[in-house]
Amino acid sequence: MSTESDTGNHPAAPFTAPPAPGTSSAAYGTALTEVGLGAHAAEVLRTNDMGGWTKAAPLLYPHQWSWDSAFVSIGWAQVDVRRAMTEQERLFEAQWRTGMVPQIVFNPLAGPESYFPDPGRWAVEVSPEAPVGVAETSGICQPPVHAIAVARIWEVALGTEAEEDVRSRLRALFPKLLAWHRYLAEHRDPSASGLVTTYHPWEGIDNSPRWDGVLGRLEVGEVPPYTRRDVQHVADAGQRPTNAHYDRFLWLLEMLKQYRYDDAVIHERYPFLVKDVFFTSVLIMANRALLEIADVVGATQAQRTTIQGWIGRARAGVAAATDPASGMTYDVDLGADAPIEVATFAGMSPLLDAGAPTVQRARARALFDSEDFAGHPDLRWAMLPSTSPREECFDPRNYWRGPVWPIVNWLYWKGLRDGGDTARAAALREASLDSLRHVGFAEYFDPMTGEALGSAMQSWTAAVALDWLAS
Repeated sequence: MSTESDTGNHPAAPFTAPPAPGTSSAAYGTALTEVGLGAHAAEVLRTNDMGGWTKAAPLLYPHQWSWDSAFVSIGWAQVDVRRAMTEQERLFEAQWRTGMVPQIVFNPLAGPESYFPDPGRWAVEVSPEAPVGVAETSGICQPPVHAIAVARIWEVALGTEAEEDVRSRLRALFPKLLAWHRYLAEHRDPSASGLVTTYHPWEGIDNSPRWDGVLGRLEVGEVPPYTRRDVQHVADAGQRPTNAHYDRFLWLLEMLKQYRYDDAVIHERYPFLVKDVFFTSVLIMANRALLEIADVVGATQAQRTTIQGWIGRARAGVAAATDPASGMTYDVDLGADAPIEVATFAGMSPLLDAGAPTVQRARARALFDSEDFAGHPDLRWAMLPSTSPREECFDPRNYWRGPVWPIVNWLYWKGLRDGGDTARAAALREASLDSLRHVGFAEYFDPMTGEALGSAMQSWTAAVALDWLAS
């Protein structure tokens, strides 16, 4: 079995100096040193900087994505802490009246041919809750990493000349963060189950096998013609979701427009409703961060009590979704009223909550290092793959169906560290940094060979590298 320091029997092609923006990570030649890794990571952020917000990647992702932006802020904090705050301020300018932070804030300079689906396909103006007079957005959301990022920005700013400036800006941002979390606690969980409802695979984990059963039941109606842009920016289309998946993704989008993005109507009529344990566990982590921010900005006791209530309710929801036999935590398919029993990284979501019951965290920790996940003997590095290699649907090269995502491992590293498992957190950090020295800042990579996959020069991958180096 591979250990944290073992590089296994599958040597990845090492890397040299940074390639030009947009080049494949395979253009590297020898492994980067730690200093070189940090310098290149900072250069990736500067290259993708649009002057106040950051593109997710140079070619494939030319807009501002919500949870990408949060991770990007974590990286910017190590380069320019004031610029890190600007990243989140710009994102929250596009917040919906409901409090929702949209999945995408579109770059008006990119043009409609740069990415699909474009603003015209989303047509969020059908909703009275969509923002008016700011950049165009999509009509769904993504995991709420934002308060986690802002708390990290504050931690970096403490004791520096930027401290008071950041504190002042935190006071202005706090009500928006609170409204965002309230939206998720209320609009996305009207039954008060404690678990956030996901409306669409694009709300974070696009083509994960977690969604296969729900998507398979869809009766897809007429989808307006479209041209995919994503497959034009990767080495082979097999790394991306299939056309069959895309038809379903776009049919769901048509339904959301039909319902005018109204949460109440969606919960009543819509066919893709999943209680998402990963999304919920990120929200628990984010609410814990929001309590830290509440201390900085002098929030009221009523606000603190509300946040604490959200944490308690979500913690109970995650516990209820954990299988007592296996210890795996499963999403709930509301359409089938059944757990989605597929082994993905989401199954260890209790590790994201440093305050989860000790027994629950211990079982999740055992799963994390089992041969089903980070302890699998064929892994290039002892990191968490997106889907268990022992699942029949495992595909090491296809998006969320097998590859390792550095940002997911960053979240689990933080959860392990904050929960007191500092030795395992340190080992995961070292494995992650070693992978990035060899793989570069790819979007994701093959867990067995270490081959860089997806988009190169990915901002959030560079961002977590900077934070790991600083930690």
